[in-house]
Amino acid sequence: MGKVVLLIDDDPDVGRLVEFILGPMDLAVYQAFTGLDGLRRSYELHPDLVILDVMMPDLNGFEVCVRLREMSSVPILMLTAYSNEKEMLRGFSVGVDDFVKKPFNKNELEARVRALLRRSATRKTSSSLPFVRSYEDPILTVDLSSQTVKVKGKAVDLTPREYGLLTYLIRQQGKLVSKRELAREVWGDQTPSGISNASLYVFYLRKKIQDGAHGHRYIQTQWGRGYRFEPREGG
Repeated sequence: MGKVVLLIDDDPDVGRLVEFILGPMDLAVYQAFTGLDGLRRSYELHPDLVILDVMMPDLNGFEVCVRLREMSSVPILMLTAYSNEKEMLRGFSVGVDDFVKKPFNKNELEARVRALLRRSATRKTSSSLPFVRSYEDPILTVDLSSQTVKVKGKAVDLTPREYGLLTYLIRQQGKLVSKRELAREVWGDQTPSGISNASLYVFYLRKKIQDGAHGHRYIQTQWGRGYRFEPREGG
C-alpha cells in the first residue's frame, strides 16, 4: 500500500495538480480545504506527509503547523506564494520542514516530496515520537484532538505556549527533556532568553495542573539537566 499525503489547501485546482504529480509515485493524496478540517483529517489518516498552504479560511498554515506539531512529527511541506526570508524563518520556527513556492513545477515538487519521505523513513527506523491522541489518569485529562485540558473534570485555561509545552512533555513522557530542547520545540528559540522562557512556563504550567492536594506531581525537575513528565497510576 502506498504512503498517504494530506494536502491542506482551499484551492481544488491545486489539489488536482498535486494528485496528478504524486499519483504515479504510488502516493495516496487526500485534500482538506480549511485548516480545521486539515487537523481533523490528520487525526484520522495519520499521513506520511502533510503539504500545507499558508493562506486559508479559519486557521492559516502557520497556526495549523503549530497544532500538528503538538501531536505528530509528520514531515510538513509548506506551499507559499512569497518565499521571503521572514516567512521562511517563521515557518521553520513552528516546525515546517521545507518550502515550495507557488506556482511550482512537477520536478521540484517530486524531488522535495521524495526527500521528505526519505527523511521520515530514517526517523521511523530510529526513535521518532509516537502519534499521541490523549493522556488521561484519575486527575488529569488532555485530549489533543479537541485541545482540551481538564483537572478533576474541570477545564483548565492554558495559553498556546503552555499547551505546547504540556503536550510535548506528554509525548516524551518518562524521558528527560532539556531546557534547550523545550525552547527549540515550543518556541523555536534556543537563545538564553528562550531557555529562560521554558523554565518560566514550566512554573506557570505546574500551578495550573496541580490538583490542590499533591502539588505539581506531573512535571519533575532534574536540576541542571531538564524536566520529565511522570504519568500517574492509571495514566
